[in-house]
Amino acid sequence: MTANRRFKQRVRARSAKTGESYTAALRHFRTASGGAEVSEQRTGANSRTGMVDVSVGADVGGGVGSGGNGAGGKRIRVAVAQTSLIDDPRDVAGLRAAGEQVRGLMREAAGAGARLVLFPEGAMCAPNKRLMSSVPDEVGPSDWSRFAWDVLQEELTAVARLAGELRLWTVLGAVHQLTAPNRPHNSLYVISDRGEVASRYDERLLSKTKVTYMYAPGATTVTFDVDGVRFGCLLGMEVHYPELFAAYEQQGVDCVLFGTTGTDPSKQTKAFATEAQGLAAANSLCVAFAAPASLGAIAPSGLLGPDGTWLARCAASTDPAVVVGDLDDGAADVEIAVRYARPWRREARGGLYEEHRVVADPRSEARSTF
Repeated sequence: MTANRRFKQRVRARSAKTGESYTAALRHFRTASGGAEVSEQRTGANSRTGMVDVSVGADVGGGVGSGGNGAGGKRIRVAVAQTSLIDDPRDVAGLRAAGEQVRGLMREAAGAGARLVLFPEGAMCAPNKRLMSSVPDEVGPSDWSRFAWDVLQEELTAVARLAGELRLWTVLGAVHQLTAPNRPHNSLYVISDRGEVASRYDERLLSKTKVTYMYAPGATTVTFDVDGVRFGCLLGMEVHYPELFAAYEQQGVDCVLFGTTGTDPSKQTKAFATEAQGLAAANSLCVAFAAPASLGAIAPSGLLGPDGTWLARCAASTDPAVVVGDLDDGAADVEIAVRYARPWRREARGGLYEEHRVVADPRSEARSTF
């Protein structure tokens, strides 16, 4: 501990002397000693797309294969997008435009070096419950024959093809058609960097309207690994359920990918982002938060670190955009969350306290005296 403290003092001294960030100074020492280079914080904006490139420490250790010690070694660049959503699945031109928008942002993310990009729930189309209703002037069971399924399939195929060309893992929200008369799933497609559908996550804890009139709920978690980093998927309103995030932590997930369309009134979506921050910190997990551009002024899409801080975030704007950040579990700014907080919580939840409990003591059992 003494050696580690002295090393940190040296890093801080260099930072104060040169004006570098702490992470940049740390990189100097690690590079000089042949160690792994730690990313330095950078920010920049593209005036046309609103894309911001932020390279900072993030991600977590303690996952599968890490031994729970949070040692460095997991690094990946992740992009998170906010898109303009269409709500009429009969609108062929709108579906085409949604596909073009997604592919444009994919190119921006790949150009910034991202290995994975997350899009919001319903990025290809977020069907309006009233437009889908089979009951005139009321919200009722959805008539899914109104969906231009063939056009959706063509656009998804084009997205997958581009993912393979760009070598970019792409996770995006879309409706997944089932065999009639079953309702579809509300889903996140996980498309690999080979342009193949690697998996699909179906929203499990749906809103009352969704489960009553629109979708069939999913039944399982979904995890996948990219470059040694494990991701898990959540969707819609599932940020309201802490147990879902805790379950992914137990599965060794490093970053939860959460896509939503938000709610109306929109200030509730701001609460979604706040909840995501708390759940990232409570579980020492990174969280990618993707919301629609229409709510970007109050709840921009972004990337949360394992201590609940925003590591990268789109500008507060209603324009479509993508933000890019580096997840690095060896970075100094996540050391406490990675090396100490997550492993300690696991130990504490694993029966650590049992041998220390007092078996019988009247002063422990009496709760109405000093």
